[in-house]
Formats: sequence, structure tokens, C-alpha cells
Amino acid sequence: MILIVDDSPENIFTLKTLLELHAFPTDTASSGEEALKKTLRNSYALIILDVQMPGMDGFEVAETLSGNSATKDIPIIFLSAINVEKKYITKGYSSGGIDYVTKPIDPDILLLRVKTFYRLYEQNRILNEMQDSLRLEIEFRKAAQQEAQAASKRKDEFMSIASHELKTPLASVKAYVQLLDRTLAKDEKVKGYLERTLAQINKLNSLIVDLLDTSRIENGRLKFNESLFNFNKLIKESVDMISQIYPDYKIMVSGESNVLVKGDEMRLEQVLLNYMTNAVKYSPDIRELQLHSYIQDNDLIVSVKDFGIGIPKENQADVFRKFYRVEGTAQRFQGLGVGLYICSEIIRRHNGKCWLESEVGKGSTFYFSLPVANPIAEN
Repeated sequence: MILIVDDSPENIFTLKTLLELHAFPTDTASSGEEALKKTLRNSYALIILDVQMPGMDGFEVAETLSGNSATKDIPIIFLSAINVEKKYITKGYSSGGIDYVTKPIDPDILLLRVKTFYRLYEQNRILNEMQDSLRLEIEFRKAAQQEAQAASKRKDEFMSIASHELKTPLASVKAYVQLLDRTLAKDEKVKGYLERTLAQINKLNSLIVDLLDTSRIENGRLKFNESLFNFNKLIKESVDMISQIYPDYKIMVSGESNVLVKGDEMRLEQVLLNYMTNAVKYSPDIRELQLHSYIQDNDLIVSVKDFGIGIPKENQADVFRKFYRVEGTAQRFQGLGVGLYICSEIIRRHNGKCWLESEVGKGSTFYFSLPVANPIAEN
């Protein structure tokens, strides 16, 4: 809406008729004081303001409007029949006006200026609405993100508490089963049942440990005890452990790993064991896996290759993601989908990286790299 301010009813009638003929909604005020009161109650796109008025003149009105945060951005066109000298025009601009029109008014010129300022007002209004909408969207997303973070934190806390609480009764169950195993060692049938029970308890314990590690990673509480150690020794011990668990699998070890690495030996053993356990799990038909290591650009590269089911190309980028299970394998192979995620976090904390190469039906090769502390370790 456009506010016309003039002490002459004839001038108001002329301007109001001209503007409304061109579809501009108008409002009127016959004095500066009335104009100020109306600007506090209504929103205007433009003010056409007569300079020469009794009481408060147009310059005083403009200065008052420009000093109010609610009205300072309303464009003002001054109208004057007598104050056409340069000093008055300058005063008009300095008091807050954006244009100065002299009487008698040229209707075409006035309409052109009104259309220009009205269009600018509409553009600014739309822009402000977009900014308000964007601000609301940002606030909504921030609130949603904070809620998601809070929910994730609650979930991680629950996982940590639940996993910790499960370990105690599970340890007791395992101890009782081991006692039964020793007590009933002569009964082969019962012994077989107990061995299978122990195997399931060990699987459950492994799942709980993985959940605890996942929770510690998410909360930044996964601890590392770093030291210098010979990685070749770690490979030998890990291979021996897997060979005892899976005696019918052939593990081929090759390459060079006789180097010093600075890191948490127990956590890096966890990575190696997970890689080899996965190789066994996902290659049930070909009982062979290959462990190879070599030095490249002062990094130790370790790979574990199996000849199992392989991973489709489109799934390979997600296998190190938390709780990710390749579609079609979840029913055949047990697990929570956190083992490789834990491995990648352990290697990342050691300034290394994890990756893989795989082809469906031909097997997978999982890699990790670690910085070498000393190119060749002393024997």
C-alpha cells in the first residue's frame, strides 16, 4: 500500500485517483503527525510526502521515520511546489528521501517512479520472505540434528550399559559350562553338547565385545596403549591363533613384515584376526587364505585374500560402515556388521587406511596400511 501525505485535500484526491487507476492501493494522511501514527499501525510500500505542511513538515517526518527501525526502510518520494533549490533537494535526500518531485506533477514521470519503487518493494518483500523461510528451515534442521545427536548419544549409552551388563552373567555361564566340561569329560555325548555350547558362548562374547568397542568409538573412549613392536611377530602369533581355531584351513603367509610399528599391539592384532576370521567365514567352500605384506613409501601394507563369495562392486564402498551387511549375506552369515567398522577406526587412529578389492564368485582381498617406525627392524 502507498501512503499519500499532504495537507491539501485536492492534492490527495488527485494523487489517490491517479494511483488507484493504475491498481495501486493507497492510504492518506493530511498531516505529518497523522502520517507517523499510521506508519506505526500499517505497512507501506512507499510514502509520497509533501514537503510544505503546517506543523511538522515533510523533512521532519522523513527524519523521524528514518530514525525508527520499523519504518527506516520505507522509500519516500518528496513533493514540493516551492522548495526546488539545490539545498532543499539535498536536505530531502539527507533526511531519508530517495526521490524528489516538483509540482506541478507530471503524471507519467510520477507513475514511472512509483512503479520502480513498488517493484523494488515487492522484490525485497519476496526476498525477506525467502530469508525468513530459509531461517526457519535452518532452525528446524538444527533442532532435528540436535535431536538426532541426542538420540544417537542415548543409543550409544544404552549399548555401552547393556553390553557391559551382559558380560558379567555371560562370564559366569561360561565358567559353569567349563566346570561341567571337566566334570563330565568321560561322557562323549555330553562333552560334544558342552563344546558346542562353549562355541556359542564365545560367539556371543565376541558380539558383546564388538558392541562395547563400537560404543567406545562413538563416545571417543576407545583406549590405545602405544609401543614399538615388530609386526612380523604379530603376524606369526595371529596366524598361529587362527590355525588353532580353524585347523582345516591353509594359511599362506608371504612378503616382508620385519619392521617396527608404533601402535597398540593388541588392537592391531584385533584387526588381523578380524580380517582372517572374515576370510574364513565368507569362503566356506575353499579352505585357503593368503596373508601378504610389503613396504611401500615407508608404509607397511598388509592384505588378507580369500577365495569366497566376493562382494558386488556397488556394495564395496559401504563395507567399512557401521552395522552394514551386504544384502543377501545376512541370512547366511552371522554378525552385527561392526567388525570391519571397528577395524577401520583402529587403523585410522594409527594414521593408516583400509580398503578392499573384490569380485563376485572369486573372493576378496582386504588391505590396511600402517606407517613404519623403522624400515627394517633389528632381529
